[in-house]
Amino acid sequence: MGLMKFVRGIGRRGNASGARSQTFDLSNMSGDDIREFIRMGGGMDTASGVSITDARAMRVAAAWRCVNIISGTIASMPTDIIKRESETVRRPAVGHPLRRVMTVKPNPWQTPAEYKRLMQGHVLMRGNAYSRIVRSGKDVVALLPMNPDRTVAEQNSDMTMRYRYSRPDGTTITLSQKDVFHLRGMSLDGITGMSVLSNMREALGLSIQTETAGASMFKNGVLAGGAYKHPGALSDKAYERLKSSLADKSGAEKSGEWLILEEGMDVASVVLSAQDAQFLETRDFQRYDIAMFFGVPPHMIGATDKQTSWGSGIEAQGIGFVTYTLSDWFAIWEQAIKRDLMPMDEWENLDFKFFPQGLLRGDTKARKEFYQSALQWGWMNPNEVRSLEDMNPRDGGEKYYDPPNTAGNQNKDTGDDNPQTPDDQRIQD
Repeated sequence: MGLMKFVRGIGRRGNASGARSQTFDLSNMSGDDIREFIRMGGGMDTASGVSITDARAMRVAAAWRCVNIISGTIASMPTDIIKRESETVRRPAVGHPLRRVMTVKPNPWQTPAEYKRLMQGHVLMRGNAYSRIVRSGKDVVALLPMNPDRTVAEQNSDMTMRYRYSRPDGTTITLSQKDVFHLRGMSLDGITGMSVLSNMREALGLSIQTETAGASMFKNGVLAGGAYKHPGALSDKAYERLKSSLADKSGAEKSGEWLILEEGMDVASVVLSAQDAQFLETRDFQRYDIAMFFGVPPHMIGATDKQTSWGSGIEAQGIGFVTYTLSDWFAIWEQAIKRDLMPMDEWENLDFKFFPQGLLRGDTKARKEFYQSALQWGWMNPNEVRSLEDMNPRDGGEKYYDPPNTAGNQNKDTGDDNPQTPDDQRIQD
């Protein structure tokens, strides 16, 4: 079957019952879009008439920024494998094979940041991210990302999972649950995550169509800053003098200079029409709509002209982003890694952890206040603070300070096991 016949076939795709056909417009697609359209079996049609593909979605600025900022934050966040030696003692699991995979080299061609960014991008757009687990004995030695569009997750009768993966060469393999690391987004069946791309296709379609309409307006429309009105017909000499005068006044260095108008001419400004203003409002609304799907505060994608329910200030919105969006992804990563990559006999004493304190790297004032509070109230010592700043320990830095205005603090200052209170001293005097 020829390529165009195949394209026409999926371009007039019917529903499951075959009762109604759906027509997709391929005439305004680039070559990459058509290949993506075919790969997805016809794309995702929208009421706005746009077929949504990964490539098209990521050309929407708001969608690109949302995916990039969440994936980038997850990728850059400090992580580690933590071993619980007791109920109160936790230390980095130095020497554990999984620690090397997650913090040094997940596979032969990716860094940990590149791997986490890719996996987070997959789960954001597709609802699922998969990696094939490579083991040496019982130890995980590598994680090989799998394309979610070529992976089918299914549940066996014994409630375990199996995964059918189509390799790039066209062959298909079936992998058991122990061979696949699966990040699952929001799910309604507990088996596969819901695709954000599929659920926000209408918002993306409207955004793409308004962008196309705006580009067409700038290409074919007339955009003028003002107009000169004449009560009659402007003579040729007056026209030439006016044209020459306008040319002489152009440029930033001539801004603010006055024009001499002839033969009773007047100046009128050209204001934005109600239709144009509504068009711009539609484009602006789409940014907020897309940000809502991803749970990203509007100010992080450049939308700062409206108050939102995230809070009245940028700081409150940033806290909301960590609390309500990033914390959810932290839990998904941490628990999926424990389920798929750690042996069951290590579940009780081994954890994979994100350290959100890394978000304070760019805020010197916030870091200072955080460390000051930690030292003052005795839940960190100076060497622990120095280690977070990549500084070597110092002598005596293992000492914890007692919180101020406590009995312990008075003991340390006086060296007396039974310090006297001011009232006791007055009685003796």
